[in-house]
Amino acid sequence: MKISIIGVGLIGGSIALKLRQKGITDFIYGIDNNNEHLNQALDLKIIDAKVDLEYGIKNSDLIIVAIPVDSARKILPNILDLISENQTVMDAGSTKAGIVVAVKDHPKRSRFVAFHPMWGTENNGPKSAVSESFSGKAGVICNKEESAEDALHLVEKIVESLDMHLIYMNAEAHDVHTAYISHISHITSYALANTVLEKEREEETIFQLASSGFSSTVRLAKSHPEMWVPIFKQNKENVLDVLNEHISQLRKFKVALEKENYEYLGELISNANKIRGILDK
Repeated sequence: MKISIIGVGLIGGSIALKLRQKGITDFIYGIDNNNEHLNQALDLKIIDAKVDLEYGIKNSDLIIVAIPVDSARKILPNILDLISENQTVMDAGSTKAGIVVAVKDHPKRSRFVAFHPMWGTENNGPKSAVSESFSGKAGVICNKEESAEDALHLVEKIVESLDMHLIYMNAEAHDVHTAYISHISHITSYALANTVLEKEREEETIFQLASSGFSSTVRLAKSHPEMWVPIFKQNKENVLDVLNEHISQLRKFKVALEKENYEYLGELISNANKIRGILDK
């Protein structure tokens, strides 16, 4: 099987490495606007050749779109225009409702499978790609009933080969849940980093005193705006909903401290501790 990866960065590169390792593909084309990334991907043996969009699509059995979600929405209809009824297209975007809407009326909609691998880091580019990245993580397929049976089976095989556990969801429900679990975490991390940068002007002090707790909390603040601004834009309503709740929770901590209500402060922390029972299952 020949595969084209559109976007040979962290996600696309990691998928390519794993599928090559599993023997799923014997040739991988790389397509990317960043020629430096393509050359790095060649050097790292993530891809076998760098090609233009039309050539890669025409010569692949499977096309994987691993670019920012706003770009994916724009390019997917064009990709479907170029494929035959024997080819399959999947994406790896962090938001799904907008992507599904972008192709819903396309005559070859059934050849597309909407997919989200629930994994990522603050790093980017092919040098950050790791073959075992997805192992044990959730792989979400959305609106499976809108995809052709053979296309769905192929993507299910890809998810299995990535060693992910498969979940099926409606695209709108997916975007609600990822706003709660993933997207708000990034906003919180960005906001905390900006708070510290605003209040603590001595960079050396930040470096010297930063604990593992601080470092892990602001790790996501290293993530690039090129990826995350489109995600927030595409999932704006859900992100605003959870952001309003988060601000409300922060106000509760603020009021407890202002009024020296340490019993209430303890109750807030104890309630938050319930998350341990969910995450440590």
